[in-house]
Amino acid sequence: MSATASHCPYCALQCGMTIAGPAPATVTPRAFPTNGGGLCRKGWTSAAVLTAPDRLTTPLMRTQAGTQVPVGWEVALDHIAACVRDARLAHGPDAVAVFGGGGLTNEKAYQLGKFARVALGTRLIDYNGRFCMSSAAAAGNRAFGLDRGLPFPLTDLAGAGAVLLVGSNPAETMPPFVRHLDGARARGGLLVIDPRRSATAALTADGRGRHLGIVPGTDLVLLLGLLHVVLAEGLHDRDYIEDRTTGFERVAVSVSPWWPERVEQVCGIPAHEVRRAARILAAAAPHRGGPGAYILTGRGAEQSTQGTATVTAAIDLALALGLPGRRGSGYGCLTGQGNGQGGREHGQKADQLPGYRSIEDPAAREHVAAVWGVDPATLPRRGVPALDLLHRLGTPGGPRVLFVHGSNLVVSAPNSAVVQERLRALDLLVVSDVVPSETARLADVVLPVTQWAEEEGTMTNLEGRILRRRKALDPPPGVRSELWVWRQLARRLAAPGRWPTSPARVFDELARASAGGIADYSGASHALIDAAEAAGRGVYWPCPPETISTGPTDSDADGTGPTDSDADGTAPTDGDADGTPRLFLDRFPHPDGRARFIAVEPHPPADDVRDDAPLHLVTGRVLAHYQSGAQTRRVPDLRAAAAEPVVEVHPLLADRLGIEPNALVRVTSARGTAYGRAVVTADTRPDTVFMPFHWSGLGSVNRVTSDATDPISGMPDFKVCAVTVEPVAADVPVLEVSV
Repeated sequence: MSATASHCPYCALQCGMTIAGPAPATVTPRAFPTNGGGLCRKGWTSAAVLTAPDRLTTPLMRTQAGTQVPVGWEVALDHIAACVRDARLAHGPDAVAVFGGGGLTNEKAYQLGKFARVALGTRLIDYNGRFCMSSAAAAGNRAFGLDRGLPFPLTDLAGAGAVLLVGSNPAETMPPFVRHLDGARARGGLLVIDPRRSATAALTADGRGRHLGIVPGTDLVLLLGLLHVVLAEGLHDRDYIEDRTTGFERVAVSVSPWWPERVEQVCGIPAHEVRRAARILAAAAPHRGGPGAYILTGRGAEQSTQGTATVTAAIDLALALGLPGRRGSGYGCLTGQGNGQGGREHGQKADQLPGYRSIEDPAAREHVAAVWGVDPATLPRRGVPALDLLHRLGTPGGPRVLFVHGSNLVVSAPNSAVVQERLRALDLLVVSDVVPSETARLADVVLPVTQWAEEEGTMTNLEGRILRRRKALDPPPGVRSELWVWRQLARRLAAPGRWPTSPARVFDELARASAGGIADYSGASHALIDAAEAAGRGVYWPCPPETISTGPTDSDADGTGPTDSDADGTAPTDGDADGTPRLFLDRFPHPDGRARFIAVEPHPPADDVRDDAPLHLVTGRVLAHYQSGAQTRRVPDLRAAAAEPVVEVHPLLADRLGIEPNALVRVTSARGTAYGRAVVTADTRPDTVFMPFHWSGLGSVNRVTSDATDPISGMPDFKVCAVTVEPVAADVPVLEVSV
């Protein structure tokens, strides 16, 4: 069997693995800084999706009778092009919309943005990263002037004295990550903010840290309380604040009302625990002689109508302690999707051009248009965030045609019944996928495309490290790459410019388009990344040519620990890394070089508990499954480990409501109802129930979740809403558990 070095297709950890083929392929872990030679259960079984029994291998079109039937590629593409032309002629270019995904390679994300703006001429493009990273991105951009999930190598965490995790459960979502917390745990410094005693929160036991089990939706208040303690007790880094930041005074005033006793009344965390957590974090900070501290946020804090404010409060706390831009310390966001970082840098977002440039910036438009070979005046302006786009589908003046790439909206969108209604109102829904996902089953045209082990490309992991995805297997006959699909459609639509199908050539164009932007990839190429990886080097963006070394050196910067060399992105960087492994060491990318403190005010969840909906519902993932479950529910071992949706209920609540373990229960909000099997556990609060979001049909929790959005980021309020919970009679239809 031939063996190919690549990376796991799932989360943004992008664990190193080796794929051996031909089919049926096998995977084995390989040594890589993020996973240290380990894999989670999803990684070990990732090859199974390549041979899923219902793998799509031919285009499908919906007949007038409503069934999907196989057709040839020419028929499918001609039909799509004709419908696009008709829609644009009748309603204008914004009659066509595009929805992308955070799992697409950098090359596909880039080409999809170009396809939308040049071939379709639409401004209406966004992607499912809006449901994942948008709040952290908005907060990072305004505080630092740049958004990269982790602005440091992941392995830097090993030296920390304290790590504060806000709304993240990596022990289940990315298990190999946990090894990087061992240093903080050994020092008693792991702090976990989570309403549930999750697998990650359990790591704080036996004196290894503290679990702060807040009332759902009060993360922001607790962060304000922690900052209050830091300032009131004089634990902040005055020199850092004076030398490297602006806006401190206003933030200091804004947190003054949030003394620990008041925080206790809102969050349910005893005042002495608030003080203890703040002191643990401050004691680890470098200015107090500590080994270093990190504050990391995740979806639990970010998927909220106050998600941007919550991340901003976390950054304010980090700035007060002098953490960002200092070796061995910092703030970071744990990116979720496999290419959630790269996917938002090169044109899938509604307001962006490649290189993380603003589509409204005349200079950016001129630069990118020159690379694309078009007139800047022909490029559309900014679009609208994902949920706004979806709610416009099929409405008067809204899009009539939608392309979906790398997303399963029927399961993953909030208040999903409304989204399904809008999808059904379209004149044409085109879905490119590898399996018949729930969204593909609604489509008028389904296009079978390649998946991870069948294609070349690059991904950008949660550290900003650009990685090579390598082809290990040939796709099934009849399957095509999206790069080929977009070229065929661009030709049929008489689109200007070049439409290469070679991933290496697309990356070279991406590099030119990104040159000079915030996310500058201009010094990288497939060949350079291959050579760097062969030499044991990492390549981190921004990586303009002047940050690229000619070969490995003797210093240490491959992500194994802090070094003394310079990594501010102005010269070849430290040691065995190219580009910029550590950001902000000398300055922040704002014009004055300073980070911004920004004052924020808390408010309750958009759908808060009340008499007729007295319980908080929180959502999240389980170890065996990933995102909408379209892939993992097709893996027998994973399906056996978590066969159907569950509802975690505290024993006191279960006793009060008459809910027995494993009983079918109904969870109802103002928007809809979902069903799951009761798991009675003290790991959740008595006022809170938890439900994972990997299932469809009656077990889909997104039938219940709120579609209220953050006013800055456009992030929906996935994580908290008000519900009732009740046991269900035995004659109610059983859950849908099929794939």
